Amino acid sequence: MSDKKQQPSLEIQLDNDVAQGTYANLAVVNHTDAEVTLDFIYVQPQELKGKVRSRIIVSPRHAKRLLYALKENVERYEQTFGEIPLEMRPAPPEVVPYH
Repeated sequence: MSDKKQQPSLEIQLDNDVAQGTYANLAVVNHTDAEVTLDFIYVQPQELKGKVRSRIIVSPRHAKRLLYALKENVERYEQTFGEIPLEMRPAPPEVVPYH
C-alpha cells in the first residue's frame, strides 16, 4: 500500500448554453489592486459599435496563471499548425468608457 494520499478530483459541470460558447473579437482588460476584469466584446464588422458578451473577474494571481496557460497553449498550437500571424493594422479607435 502507498502512504500517499490521493488528491480528490474536481468535478466541473458545463451547462448546454455555456457549452455553445460566445464569440468575441475584442478583449478589454482592466484591473484594481484586488481584481482583474476581462471584458469580451463582439464588434460588428464595418461598424464602430460593439457589445460586451461576457465579463470575467479574477484575482491577480489567477490572471497570471491564465496568462501562463494561454502562453503555453498558443505555443503548442503554433508547434502543430505554424506561427499565428499578427497583422499590422491601424490602431483601433479608442474604446469609449462603458459600465
